[in-house]
Amino acid sequence: MRAVQFSEYGPPNVVHVAEVEEPHAGPGMIRIAVRASGVAAGEAYFRSGMLRDVVPTTFPYRTGFDAAGVVDEVGEGVTGVGPGDEVFGVTTTTGRGANADHAVLTAWAPKPAAWSWEEAGGAAGSVETATRVLDRLAVGAGHTVLVQGAAGGVGTIAVQLAVARGAAVIGTAGEHNHDFLRSLGAEPTTYGGGLIERVRALAPEGVDAVFDCAGGALPDLVAIAGDPARVVTIADFTAAAHGVHMSQTALADDTGAAAVGAAADPLALHGLDAAVALAEQGRLRVPVAAVFPLAEAAAAHELSESRHARGKIVLVN
Repeated sequence: MRAVQFSEYGPPNVVHVAEVEEPHAGPGMIRIAVRASGVAAGEAYFRSGMLRDVVPTTFPYRTGFDAAGVVDEVGEGVTGVGPGDEVFGVTTTTGRGANADHAVLTAWAPKPAAWSWEEAGGAAGSVETATRVLDRLAVGAGHTVLVQGAAGGVGTIAVQLAVARGAAVIGTAGEHNHDFLRSLGAEPTTYGGGLIERVRALAPEGVDAVFDCAGGALPDLVAIAGDPARVVTIADFTAAAHGVHMSQTALADDTGAAAVGAAADPLALHGLDAAVALAEQGRLRVPVAAVFPLAEAAAAHELSESRHARGKIVLVN
């Protein structure tokens, strides 16, 4: 079967499609014939070699954490799902390999009828991440939340999930994305210099939590929150120096996790079923920035690394 991987550190063009052996569903797992899968923005850290000194990468590195497709193999002990069912879900954080013709999922939920394959293929990773961080921040009804980098793949989902919890959301993005953020339920503002003052004008009584999806602004975000414990980042490796928690799972089985100052958090897999319920109510959509065929994975990674994509980048089979 075809699978996307890279076999050396480098720019996006080291990503390529290779012929590999098909995986099979082990106990408690299912295999799907992939219809669409997400491009994981965090994989650029591994591909570029940015973390090579603390988390050496084993080559070849198979890419992709989330996918949607049709079940064609069910592992021992699995109930409630069978061949022919349409699902979306995630692979293991270390095994990955969702960007392929077949993928083994360790957690899944039924594909909402309201979502296209492209939307479902890019949903699970962002839903898990957004749920994990919002849970850690204990975001609930009556809270005010700032989402830094609200127009990206995770940010767009975080905005909607926070709104669904009853929170008021302020989201940062370029001005060309402000109407888009309003359509998701957020009050938009721009990032960069003067952020503290702009947020205070929008939330005079203060902000209860900050979800950083972009990186590079932690001093301002801590000042806005008033306490580093009320800020969680998924994108800034300087977090520990600011007393901020960096939430991630990609290093879950690696000794390098502590070296980058971020021990792994448990996956928030309960978010998948919650997302299905919201999608069926018309309260959660998955903005798709761009769709590429599997063979053009390198171009998809290049767009991802540009950090200019609005929503999730998806590969289709």
